[in-house]
Amino acid sequence: MPKFTREEIIASAKNDNVRYLRLMFTDILGTIKNVEVPISQLEKVLDNKMMFDGSSIEGFVRIEESDMYLYPDFNTWLVFPWGTEQGKVARLICDIYMPDGTPFAGDPRNNLKRSLKEMKELGFTEFNLGPEPEFFLFKLDEKGQPTLKLNDQGGYFDLAPTDLGENCRRDIVLELEALGFEIEASHHEVAPGQHEIDWKYANAVEACDNIQTFKLIVKTVARKHGLHATFMPKPVFGINGSGMHFNMSLFNENGNAFYDKEDERQLSETAYQFIAGLIKHARGYTAVCNPIVNSYKRLVPGYEAPVYIAWSGKNRSPLIRIPESRGMSTRVELRSVDPAANPYLALAALLAAGLDGVKNKLEAPAPINRNIYQMSAEDRYENGILDLPTSLHEALGEFSKDQLLVEALGDHISNNFIESKEIEVMSYIQQVTEWEREQYLNMY
Repeated sequence: MPKFTREEIIASAKNDNVRYLRLMFTDILGTIKNVEVPISQLEKVLDNKMMFDGSSIEGFVRIEESDMYLYPDFNTWLVFPWGTEQGKVARLICDIYMPDGTPFAGDPRNNLKRSLKEMKELGFTEFNLGPEPEFFLFKLDEKGQPTLKLNDQGGYFDLAPTDLGENCRRDIVLELEALGFEIEASHHEVAPGQHEIDWKYANAVEACDNIQTFKLIVKTVARKHGLHATFMPKPVFGINGSGMHFNMSLFNENGNAFYDKEDERQLSETAYQFIAGLIKHARGYTAVCNPIVNSYKRLVPGYEAPVYIAWSGKNRSPLIRIPESRGMSTRVELRSVDPAANPYLALAALLAAGLDGVKNKLEAPAPINRNIYQMSAEDRYENGILDLPTSLHEALGEFSKDQLLVEALGDHISNNFIESKEIEVMSYIQQVTEWEREQYLNMY
């Protein structure tokens, strides 16, 4: 994305007839929040003097500690292509600061920056992410509410007229490109009504900003087409769910730290150690990468989502895959992450897990180049292949026990995340579902 100075932002606001500013940030649950102010407040915003009530945001602070400041990241200045007759709307993504000028410990974006400082202390210069988010398009009813009617019955890489979402997806791509995204691929996914749009990797913070912007654009454009876009991991029974694979790479002053042309797989010792860290902490970071009850309806055998903790460069059934590209494009692909995840928290947890492998020189297990879905439980056990957690409740227990991951998110975020998710689990298990009534009402 372009880099902006204060003067360039002021000039852009005037030239593009910007009338309102959205000061965006992300709460602990990954929900995009914003404070909207008129353009007359722009200089106050750029001086870091804009305050808001933090006590009203999930997992932030108590009411007696409510005053907080929004510090805009100038490089996130973006003028949305839509607007009204009165003018356009622009946004700045902000970090959250306390009144004493210290970063707020409950801000996911600030927390990721804290994690990146440790990475740089180890001699690495960049941690890059290329996400692969998937989403579903559902039809709206006459009142503008989402239905469960899928927009098409297309399949993987299908074209119109089977893929009725093609026009919507094309318009999403055009909007994203107008905002500076370098789109690499856009296609129909495996399930009916399911789509994927991929764009060029970026450094960790910018990549997470892009994910949040992407979600906003997708939902906005879909609504214009009379559709509802959802990033819910498993909205429909019996078909594939939506993932958001994370393609990660570490760089140092010599280039891609995961690449070694002398190795038989052209992977460096750092890459193997990073993989080992991801495998060691997989059960713990699952709660962060798959943070809602519905996430675990996707993580089941038979629908291409990973279930087993292993790695490979040759097949897509393990948790971790190493794509064929080498050189500067060498990367580790984690396939469990879903689009309900808070990207800032997920990436902080994954970076901590990988760096644990690097710092402690952990040894990666042998790659599994067989279809794990076809292996017996005994065969998986003999190969040291563990399962991912099968519920949010189980995943929270694993996260709570993994002190490295708790520290990666910090006490404030970890405690609030666990508390919120335990409430979600308790609310869910108290529900009586239609499936239960169908199975048991007549039987018992």
